Amino acid sequence: MHYGWVVAGVSFVVLFCAAGVRATPGVLLVPLEAAFGWDRATISAATALSLVLYGLMGPFAGAAMLRFGVIRPVLAALALLAAGLALSTLMSRPWHLMATWGLMVGLGSGALATVFAATLVNRWFSARRGLVMGVLSAASAMGQLVILPLAGWIAVEQGWVTLCWTLACALMVLLPLFAWLMVEQPQQIGLAAYGATGATAPTAPAAGNPLLLAWAALARALRVRDFWILFGSFFVCGLSTNGLIGTHFIAFCFDGGIPEVRAAGILALMGVLNLIGTTFSGWLSDRYDSRWLLFWYYILRGLSLLYLPYSTLSLWGLGLFGIFYGLDWLATVPPTLRIATDVFGKRDAPMIFGWIFVGHQLGAGFAALASGALRTTLGNYNSAFVAAGALCAVAGLAVLAIASRFQSPQAKA
Repeated sequence: MHYGWVVAGVSFVVLFCAAGVRATPGVLLVPLEAAFGWDRATISAATALSLVLYGLMGPFAGAAMLRFGVIRPVLAALALLAAGLALSTLMSRPWHLMATWGLMVGLGSGALATVFAATLVNRWFSARRGLVMGVLSAASAMGQLVILPLAGWIAVEQGWVTLCWTLACALMVLLPLFAWLMVEQPQQIGLAAYGATGATAPTAPAAGNPLLLAWAALARALRVRDFWILFGSFFVCGLSTNGLIGTHFIAFCFDGGIPEVRAAGILALMGVLNLIGTTFSGWLSDRYDSRWLLFWYYILRGLSLLYLPYSTLSLWGLGLFGIFYGLDWLATVPPTLRIATDVFGKRDAPMIFGWIFVGHQLGAGFAALASGALRTTLGNYNSAFVAAGALCAVAGLAVLAIASRFQSPQAKA
């Protein structure tokens, strides 16, 4: 077995755990309110800071991995997450929450996002890059949606302090495991990248300050029209997933008389199905034009969002939505990275994909705020779902304007 699959497996576990930690503040909202008497606006401010840093950290983490390699930045990020969780058990003031769950968790989880996956995929895989990126992209969504029910149970039965220590200990166990199994590049152990037809040169470390490298990559990308199309389409992706469904789906179900636990179960189902859908999307992006894949993903996601308000909130109606939407949750990630790699090259693609991911998080934040405002003003989420569906259609049409660089496997042969 090629060692690249071991690297991919270890990376999957890291992404899974980091995503679960990042999503945990949603479980802690009520316990912290009861423990300290802080209002929800104060607690939500720390979550908002964490989300912003999670998005903005991507390009700078990519630059740090290009400058110092993957192992040291990832170990530092895992240690920062574990320290933030452990220190949060001692907090007694709102600024302690901002410093731990806001600053430390935001920075740590931001370094362990899709940019980390993109860096490893481009170094270790020449063939099946889309498939591996699909699996690693699914790890983030699965960590968020699968760990949450377990975290909720621990918080209710054992308390929020026990939950924080449980997560911190899990990360501390992961630290030496990652350091032991991870290898920077295949050439270090006498291998070529998986699927490479000949010898491949290792990626040389970049010279200079990682912060300047990230800004320089953005400056180059801003002059390319395809960057703006990918940035805008990923804005819609974040808007229609994390921002709308990830934030408001449980509240939407609760408005219709469905208990939170059952609604959370549907979200967990989406997380499991996301592994299948995103992996299959990666397999497709190795074989077909990614522009057309993105077109169909956005169009079908838009149709599912238009359907949701009229699903009658029945078991079959919500189940159908959960299956269909779950398969499409993060299916856009592998073809988006494939296009970014084709446009900007394997060296710069992780950093520039990090900037594209900033658009994803901006869209998520916008949708989270706007959907809540529409619910407060109009009394329901119908207009939010319709608007998101329409924007998905616009994004689907826009990606077709990207210049085609696809070369079929038969043509390459």
